[in-house]
Amino acid sequence: MRGFVSEDLTEALKEAQAIAKGTRCKQFLFSVSLNPPESENVKVETFESAIERIEEKTGLAGQPRIVVFHEKEGRRHAHCVWSRIDAETMTARNLSHFKLKLRDVSRELYLEHDWQMPRGLMNSSERDPRNFSLAEWQQAKRVGQDARDLKTLMQECWAVSDSRAAFAQALEQRGLILAQGDRRGHVAVTHDGEVLSVARYTGKKTKEITARLGDPKDLPKVEEAKARHASEMAQTFQRHRAEAEQQKRRDLEPLEERRAGMARQQREERAMLEQKQQERWNTETREWASRLQSGMKGLWQRVSGEYTRVREQNEHEAYTAVQRDRQQREALIFAQMRERRELQRQIKTVREHHAALMRDIRQDRQTYKQMEQETAPTLQTRFRQAAAPAPTKAPQTAQAEAKTRAPSHAERLQVLRAGRQPKPASRGQDREPER
Repeated sequence: MRGFVSEDLTEALKEAQAIAKGTRCKQFLFSVSLNPPESENVKVETFESAIERIEEKTGLAGQPRIVVFHEKEGRRHAHCVWSRIDAETMTARNLSHFKLKLRDVSRELYLEHDWQMPRGLMNSSERDPRNFSLAEWQQAKRVGQDARDLKTLMQECWAVSDSRAAFAQALEQRGLILAQGDRRGHVAVTHDGEVLSVARYTGKKTKEITARLGDPKDLPKVEEAKARHASEMAQTFQRHRAEAEQQKRRDLEPLEERRAGMARQQREERAMLEQKQQERWNTETREWASRLQSGMKGLWQRVSGEYTRVREQNEHEAYTAVQRDRQQREALIFAQMRERRELQRQIKTVREHHAALMRDIRQDRQTYKQMEQETAPTLQTRFRQAAAPAPTKAPQTAQAEAKTRAPSHAERLQVLRAGRQPKPASRGQDREPER
């Protein structure tokens, strides 16, 4: 911590908040996270140098700040928080274009330390999602069945059945539904919506297929079979997702127990080292203080110049002791981080495996959801047509009905009395003798 009266972290932040109340600034803190590459062991001096560069770039030099070193999942990084409020002028420091400035500092650090630079840091345009590679977007695809396997499956179902019911049951046991095709007669619909011709995959003639399976008009349509598959597979995917979550918890449980135990052990090791260093520092401090005499001897030390020499020697030894303690702490931290990284790699492997599994489940579920959406309008239209009443013929008028039916005997006598010739009867129409 720098620039705060309090030596406590929480109290220092409250101090910054109290000073900011004397201004109109609402965002009075500026926070930056420093995340070096995961495989690198970065010393404290490197973090401090980066923080100083950020201060120079953003105009926060001399402002009160708090630096917190943090370790998570085998990685060491730091968080730095500045107070933007200038206590002398009671104004907030302007942070114009700070994102671009921080990006420049990051690029300089990666180049100076020969770290592998992220692609997005090389060129900001490459961070556009439309420029991502295919490997970044593509999910693991499900391996489909080979055509020869499907042909063998269909032939086996045909061989063990002697009727439509037996053949349909054999197909359903293997995830296929017997349906009516548009032009191919009997077809089988797979769980992923593929339509297979029964005659082609069994190698039988159409007459033989019809003789055993009957008229395909009695079977459900292809759209109905797809909709049934989609509805049933939705429940299957819910069960698969629950099983995947349970398997993930079962696989991560022992690793999480190891992580918790490792964290406790590392805390104890650091506390023990800190205690020993503090005891040694107290002993060395008493030794340095004993070199400076008091009373007349002390006065003689000052007069003779011995006091200045002893004080410089004490300062040099104190600085060396501070560097020694820091190196010991960092050596212990780096050793613990190597141990933690090994465990984190195992945890990451398990997480990636289950993440890929969940992506497969979501992708397959989306495929069947799309299939269900495509078949829904067709089924609704067919249902409405079936439910609509049959069209009735309009009632004919008396004159139109008289024109369409043959004239009666009384009507023909009336025509003869009027002196008109009757119309010849149409071919095949029976005529009664006229009297």
